[in-house]
Amino acid sequence: MHLDPIIMSDKQDGDDTELLTKTKPKTKRPPMYKVMLLNDDFTPMEFVVHVLERFFGLNHAQAFEIMLTVHKKGLAVVGVFSHEIAETKVAQVMDFARRHQHPLQCTMEKEE
Repeated sequence: MHLDPIIMSDKQDGDDTELLTKTKPKTKRPPMYKVMLLNDDFTPMEFVVHVLERFFGLNHAQAFEIMLTVHKKGLAVVGVFSHEIAETKVAQVMDFARRHQHPLQCTMEKEE
């Protein structure tokens, strides 16, 4: 199928032709969500490092640094994702922690 541009004429004889261009509405970027790990007194530090490597693709040094931040500050942002991806990451981490009988908490919140 071939689409031609819309041509409108001011005059009946078609001498003055004017090309109408459709302006595209500005598309807003979808909101992003921060995924955070929360500190607790029971989940082993090694388990947190493993979770960060497995579900967030961090190398060992990066995972260790974030684990220390969680430990010292009570929580840390481990990534920023679209809603669906953030939701999936939270569910994966929570499920993995439960299966290993750890109370590790993972949450998400809309980025400001």
